[in-house]
Amino acid sequence: MKKGISILGSTGSIGKQALEIVSIYPSRLNVVALAARNDIPILVEQIKKFQPQLVALATEEGKQKLLAALPGIKAEIIVGPEGLIKAATIPTAKMVVVAIPGAAPLSAALAAVQAKKEIALATKEVLVAAGELFMKEVAANKVKVFPIDSEHSAITQCLRGEDRKTIKKLIITASGGPFLKTPVEKFATLTAKEALKHPTWKMGPKVTIDSATLMNKGLEVIEAHHLFGLDYSQIEVVIHPESTIHSMVEFIDGSILAQLGAPDMRIPIQYALLEEERQQNMWGRLDFTKVAQLTFQRPDLNKFPCLQYAYEAGQKGGTTTAVLNAASEVAVRQFLDGKINFAEIPQRVKAVLDKHESQPIASLDNVLAADAWARTA
Repeated sequence: MKKGISILGSTGSIGKQALEIVSIYPSRLNVVALAARNDIPILVEQIKKFQPQLVALATEEGKQKLLAALPGIKAEIIVGPEGLIKAATIPTAKMVVVAIPGAAPLSAALAAVQAKKEIALATKEVLVAAGELFMKEVAANKVKVFPIDSEHSAITQCLRGEDRKTIKKLIITASGGPFLKTPVEKFATLTAKEALKHPTWKMGPKVTIDSATLMNKGLEVIEAHHLFGLDYSQIEVVIHPESTIHSMVEFIDGSILAQLGAPDMRIPIQYALLEEERQQNMWGRLDFTKVAQLTFQRPDLNKFPCLQYAYEAGQKGGTTTAVLNAASEVAVRQFLDGKINFAEIPQRVKAVLDKHESQPIASLDNVLAADAWARTA
C-alpha cells in the first residue's frame, strides 16, 4: 500500500528534492498535500505531476494566480495558517515533510504530531524555537521523527543498534562556509552574492547565509540536543572543509563511528521518506581514490561568534533559542536586502539576545510571543 505524504514547503530546495524521491518510488509513496508560499509556476507543475488532494497557499493572491494557471484544478485550496494545519493533519497522510524555513510551520508541525503523523523534519526552527515542547508531544503521541538534515541523519545512522547510554559525545561536522579562509577584517565588505556561494551544498538562501556565519551549525547543535537528548557539553562542532564525513559519534570505549557519503541532500531525504530503509539510487558515489585528504580544525569563535551564541542560548533554554532564531532570521534578511553588512549579522543577533529575559516554555504561545518580540527588538 502506498504511503500518503504531505509536503510543507514543496517549492523550496528540500521540497523539490523530496518530490524527486517520490517520483523514484511511485509504488510506495503518494503525495496527498502540498503547501507552498508563493512560487506559483513551480507549484503548478508539481500539482500537474502529483495530483494532490489539498494545496495550501500563503496568500489569497497566490490562490488567484494558481486558479488562473490551473482553472480545472480538482484539489482543495486553502489559504493562510489554516491551510498549513490542514495539510499537516490531512487524514490520508501517514508522513508530513516539514520543510518551510522560519517560525511559520511551528503550529503545523505540532498539529501533525498530535494527529500522530510521522515527521520528516528539515525545518530547523521547529526544534530550535520549540524543541522542548515538540519532543514532549512526540513522546506523548509515540510518533517517529526522521531528521532530513545530513548531520542529524548521519548521527541517526551511527546510533542504529547502539545503546544511547554508551554515547560519550556527538561530533557535528561543518564545511566552514565560503569565508573559512577570508580574513575577518574583510567581513564588512562581503556581499550577499559572495555569501550565497556555498562550497559544498546546494541550499536555500537563508540556510546558505547561516552556513557562512556558522549560525547554521549552532542551530544544528540545539537540534541535536533535543533529538538525541544529550547535554550541550556532549555535542562538539568540528570544521571539516571536504564535507565527506557528515557527522560522527564517539562512544565511552573510545570508538568513533562516522557516516560518510557524497554531499547530496537526496540521500538523507530518501533515508527519511523510506523510514530508514536503504534503497538503490543512481546518484553520485564517494570515490575514496579521489578524496585527496580529510582535514579537521576547531571553529574560530572570535571570527564566527554565532556558533558561541547558539551554545549559550541552548544552555539558557526557555524562550532564548526562539529569540536567537528570530533575531538571526531578521539579520539575514537585512543582509540579503543590502541593509547591513556581513560583519553586522552576529552583532545584530547578540544585541537582541542581550535584551531578552528568558521565560520558561509553557505553550506554543510563549514561543510565538518570543519570536514576535525578537523580530521588532
